Amino acid sequence: MADPKGFLKVTERELPARRPVPVRIMDWKEVYEPGDTAVLRRQAGRCMDCGIPFCHKGCPLGNLIPEWNDLTWRGEGRSAIERLHATNNFPEFTGRLCPAPCESSCVLGINQPAVTIKQIEVSIIDEAFGNGWVEPEPPGRLTGKTVAVVGSGPAGLAAAQQLTRAGHTVAVYERDDRIGGLLRYGIPDFKMEKRHIEYRLRQMQDEGTRFRAGVEIGKDITWSDLRARYDAVVVATGATVPRELPIPGRDLDGVHFAMEYLVESNKATAGDAVPNQITAEGKHVVVIGGGDTGADCIGTAHRQGALSVTNLAIGKQPPGERPEHQPWPMSPTVFEIASAHEEGGERSYLASTVEFLGNGGGEVRALRVAETEFLDGRRVPRSGTEREIPADLVLIAMGFTGPERTLLEEQLGAQFTGRGNVEREEDYQSTAQGVFVAGDAGRGQSLIVWAIAEGRAAAAKVDEYLMGETALPAPVRPSDVAIGLLPA
Repeated sequence: MADPKGFLKVTERELPARRPVPVRIMDWKEVYEPGDTAVLRRQAGRCMDCGIPFCHKGCPLGNLIPEWNDLTWRGEGRSAIERLHATNNFPEFTGRLCPAPCESSCVLGINQPAVTIKQIEVSIIDEAFGNGWVEPEPPGRLTGKTVAVVGSGPAGLAAAQQLTRAGHTVAVYERDDRIGGLLRYGIPDFKMEKRHIEYRLRQMQDEGTRFRAGVEIGKDITWSDLRARYDAVVVATGATVPRELPIPGRDLDGVHFAMEYLVESNKATAGDAVPNQITAEGKHVVVIGGGDTGADCIGTAHRQGALSVTNLAIGKQPPGERPEHQPWPMSPTVFEIASAHEEGGERSYLASTVEFLGNGGGEVRALRVAETEFLDGRRVPRSGTEREIPADLVLIAMGFTGPERTLLEEQLGAQFTGRGNVEREEDYQSTAQGVFVAGDAGRGQSLIVWAIAEGRAAAAKVDEYLMGETALPAPVRPSDVAIGLLPA
């Protein structure tokens, strides 16, 4: 175990400092300063060697957290990355982007700030990449079986890497011009620089995974043709259909979905020419939606030189501390200040958008909003509380309703659930024989750690389908939600 008295000697959480706001909004580099090794080892030493490590169950991947905490405390980085990779294909992604439900279920969190699990995780993989410890793991033999993975986000990449290592010939199809899915074009560089994707893709290519960017399944190749070409297909397209806000003025110029805006910004940051790019420069920006995507829009708008940024959330402001109805080890809903929120702007809760107002020339000039009222379980605008907020650019970041379904239905006969997700069984197989579904396409909008866990689990079921048995780990089933610990 780590330091037996560590949690008694060190009672405070210590995280790397974020770069000063005036400095970091001038570029697109990651927000955090490099971590100090002494601090990381000190924090790892706070791990308690719990009789029942609830952090294991708090993480859908079942990460072996106490083990690699101990190895970090001992300075055994190479062994630490081996234990981390045993359950997680891409800790460089989760260590930067996951909201860390493992920390919410840390036993130390009962009466002290939790162990800085997420920061220790990212330090392990960064050290491993820096020292050349992340090496290709090609299969010892090929099975002769072929698998197509559609979608190159975390679920698709995890499934592809597992299946390649099992000896299958795997091709990953991505309709965008670069591999990475939302990791590439949905996440701003200030949260995760894209060099981390490139590091991992090189490893996967050296293992034998083949990548086909710029190919849209359903149009360039039909789903039925793809199924005929391959022994199995994994649908990992994500939940990409944005939730609409159907109110008057929605068709005004300057009102966009968040992903329209973020994709163009990420392409421009990568050096691409983006004609008529949606930009916040010199504009009053309003972001509708209080989640991670909304925060990404806020940070992007600051870096583009917005005049003002206002963030609207329709619900109540969450409490600052764990509420009584979400006791440890549940994952609580609490008020959080992301790096983007530190950089400026105004956050407004209980704000219902009533109407987009135009300037007479077809462009948005303001929003009419009202205080949210809860009526028979519904959230509605309270009459008489309306006010106007100036807006030259409005970004709708209200989440996603599911995968794009028309071509899957028409070309594969795939069926969908009442929630809009691709229907699948406990073995991740859809209603179309040999077609498996992993990640947000099957479970709905969720966490990156769930996407990787489902990619790994679906890969095991594909391997079993092709070979009759499998040695690949299957961390979760589609119905797996740990009681009280993990979000559905």
